[in-house]
Amino acid sequence: MSSTPSLAPRPAGSAAEPETAAGRDADIIEFPAAPAERAQRRWRDLAGSEAGMATAEYAIATLAAVAFAGLLVLILRSGEVRGLLMNLVELALTAV
Repeated sequence: MSSTPSLAPRPAGSAAEPETAAGRDADIIEFPAAPAERAQRRWRDLAGSEAGMATAEYAIATLAAVAFAGLLVLILRSGEVRGLLMNLVELALTAV
């Protein structure tokens, strides 16, 4: 038998060897979380609840729609575009 105790599990019914610091079962060491997991947990802690996210998204979409509508109004007020639209309407009405 060697003088160094084995860390392998003992078979059932075997004689117990005297426990030494090197012969005890090793403690389970928990490694730190992966960097991505830590960043996700940190972001979750900082962001808190996402309860107001839908409202913010609707507000941004509404602002974008208003800006687009304003741009269309500016374009449609020009004389060239107004004349083009009038000709298109007249053509559609006379084709019937």
